[in-house]
Amino acid sequence: MLDGRTLAPIRLGNDAAASTATQSAETQGEGSPLHTAEEIMPITTEDTLRWLHQVAVVLHENREFLTQLDSPIGDADHGINMDRGFQAVLDKLPTVAGMDIGSILKTVGTTLVSTVGGASGPLYGTAFLRAGMVNAGKHELYEADVVDMLEAALEGIKARGKAVPGEKTMVDALSPALLAAKEAEAQHLGLSQLLRRASDAAEKGMKSTIPLLATKGRASYLGERSIGHQDPGATSSWLILKTLADTCG
Repeated sequence: MLDGRTLAPIRLGNDAAASTATQSAETQGEGSPLHTAEEIMPITTEDTLRWLHQVAVVLHENREFLTQLDSPIGDADHGINMDRGFQAVLDKLPTVAGMDIGSILKTVGTTLVSTVGGASGPLYGTAFLRAGMVNAGKHELYEADVVDMLEAALEGIKARGKAVPGEKTMVDALSPALLAAKEAEAQHLGLSQLLRRASDAAEKGMKSTIPLLATKGRASYLGERSIGHQDPGATSSWLILKTLADTCG
């Protein structure tokens, strides 16, 4: 349940499963825990394509929910815009199937810039473009690569939107997600745990926007009337990260 509303089901394909198993580790003497074979499996190009396909499904299912969140503090079109953008991404996926992960993400970025209206297009477009740049030429992503991807995406959004945490934007979901991912990497946790912790932190950050006063975008025009509403951009950011954890974790 989010802010009194129920999210549409987030369904995965037959070849994707949510990460619910308890992570295990082997130890050698007094050394640090070693990752099991399952934990060190990277995110592949196929996983990336599956994630993006599922994001399109999830955003379509949550189109009305995101629009309802946007209605009192925005233009009531966030769900519509995100759905349109990722349906366009979905159409592009067959053409990028043979590319490296960086090129795939950059294609997503350019597609979103050209198809998503409002502020979301440039912001999410920049996020995916920056994520693609730091993973240029890679066909597999490990923990450090995912941290770099999240950091590049966040810094791109902050630079484009001139936003910082606490202003009731998607930054309030993505900043704690990055921090959680960095902490998981520092603790030598596996990729599955890293993604899940980032997703969980993004959810908490999303919910933290409810009592905030908006100081960016159209919501800022409402002043104190923006308090008490969950930010739609933070919500779509969480949905994207949750889907990443569900499909690749």
